[in-house]
Amino acid sequence: MTLNRRQVLAGAGFTIAAGLTSRVPASADAPVLGEYDVVVVGAGAAGMTAALTAAKRGLSCVVVEKAPTYGGSAARSGAAIWVPGNEVLLAAGVQDSPQKAVPYLSAVVGGRSPAVRQQAYLTNGPAMISFVVRNSPLRFRWMEGYSDYYPELPGGMPNGRSIEPDQLDGNVLGPELARLNPPYLATPPGMVVFGADYKWLALALVNPKGAAVAAAAVARGTKAAVLGQKPLTMGQALAGGLRAGLMAANVPVWLNTPLVDLHVEGGAVKGVLTSRGLVRARRGVIVGSGGFEHNASMRAQFQRQPIGTEWTVGAKENTGDGHRAGQRVGAAFDLMDDSWWGPAIPVPGDPYFCLAERTLPGGLMINAGGRRFVNEAAPYSDVVHTMYDKNPSSPCIPAWLVVDQNYRNRYLFKDIAPALPLPDDWYRSGAVKKNWSIEGLAADIGVPPAELRATVQRFNGQALAGRDPDFKRGDSAYDHYYTDPLVFPNSSLAALWLPPYYAFKIVPGDLGTKGGMVTDARARVLRPDGSVIPGLYAAGNASAAVMGNSYAGAGSTIGPAMTFGYVAANDIAGG
Repeated sequence: MTLNRRQVLAGAGFTIAAGLTSRVPASADAPVLGEYDVVVVGAGAAGMTAALTAAKRGLSCVVVEKAPTYGGSAARSGAAIWVPGNEVLLAAGVQDSPQKAVPYLSAVVGGRSPAVRQQAYLTNGPAMISFVVRNSPLRFRWMEGYSDYYPELPGGMPNGRSIEPDQLDGNVLGPELARLNPPYLATPPGMVVFGADYKWLALALVNPKGAAVAAAAVARGTKAAVLGQKPLTMGQALAGGLRAGLMAANVPVWLNTPLVDLHVEGGAVKGVLTSRGLVRARRGVIVGSGGFEHNASMRAQFQRQPIGTEWTVGAKENTGDGHRAGQRVGAAFDLMDDSWWGPAIPVPGDPYFCLAERTLPGGLMINAGGRRFVNEAAPYSDVVHTMYDKNPSSPCIPAWLVVDQNYRNRYLFKDIAPALPLPDDWYRSGAVKKNWSIEGLAADIGVPPAELRATVQRFNGQALAGRDPDFKRGDSAYDHYYTDPLVFPNSSLAALWLPPYYAFKIVPGDLGTKGGMVTDARARVLRPDGSVIPGLYAAGNASAAVMGNSYAGAGSTIGPAMTFGYVAANDIAGG
């Protein structure tokens, strides 16, 4: 496989990065903790899927995990999975296949990942889902209606092809339940909520289906309580289900065991050096250690400014350990400048990854000039790419999401019920401003009052007409997923008219970085000259994303992570 100039330069830049090539202890001086056929680094979705596959292929395996918990960023997530043509979709009556997705994925990704690797993902993804279902307590549901992100492209599906974990009883984990990484956003007490429910929960006060979905979530919670269950959904179910599969397969997961370096013998990777000692690998090492979103120096080197570690919702242990170890053995790197972006509100504590709120009718995003600059309902990665692209000439970081009291009276915002006051610390931190006039709000956030007034007036006229000729909001089926279907003539657009008005600060958040080691269709790590590093595999955010700079649909992070973890283990086992 021939690497492009961008991939080679990424690797070269990584090699000379200040502070990234620090000396590590020699493996020969470390105590040997054990020897296995396969050593997996990271107990996230990629790593646990890889380990489960290796074990079921008859290989001895261990997982080493830096954190005191397992699950990584996957456990914190909504756990959508984008795998076209899988058995869950087919059982739900969805007319889909990997072949149907070929032109779609190619159009979305372009040339930013090799076609052979895209094909490997589409070919192996359905088999991975079937494998997980048969070898763990995990079951999955179709997220009906959650559109592909570009459904108008050839092969795109307006009704969606994403799936998510079904409800899992945490009792199957026994004491291991206490070591599951907590969710990013806790489920409301007494409710069992699926990822697909949030669209409707935001509308529970104004939409009959929203009210019915909320009632169903309460009923599920009540039933689970009566049965003595500990219900898990979304990322908690995914990580918990994979961990339960590993328990049944007798695969040990060593927590509090960070990767220090890769162990090389005779030019091949033959194990990992951890903080506790050396773990030998007879047949291969699979790195699923996550991204580098919490490494400030790496973000400063590779990514556009302004950037920081305080805007990400990725697991805090993701500091690029696998990247640095891969660099030291000569791996090539790509996509280091990119992330799984999404607009975020920097509220105190974890930032809030803003999905429905910027899409619901009655809100608009503005730049420092008080003007709109993007289709607010576009895929979240695209919105942040636009923020960075336009920021040098027309500052968009931070941007502001402007809404009125009518919006606040109708829709859930994060976990704040409609009409209820926003937390005081949001105001104290500067994450939100409130004023009884548009001009006053403009002054509060430092944008020209006349420009903001003109922007709101123009937006209101377009909302009443049901068309947005400026940024095409509502033209794509995807734009209507997180909207209010009872708003006409365009469910994504509504006028701002009822004071007071609110402005929420928007910064470039992310779910994790997407740049990493370049791998081939077999998940083997490559050098800058395209040759294979023997014994070394990578999956998930430790590898360069098969999605390139784009995002095909909900679950485009976890779907490839699990698939290439599965591919790597099968390759080690002999195909």
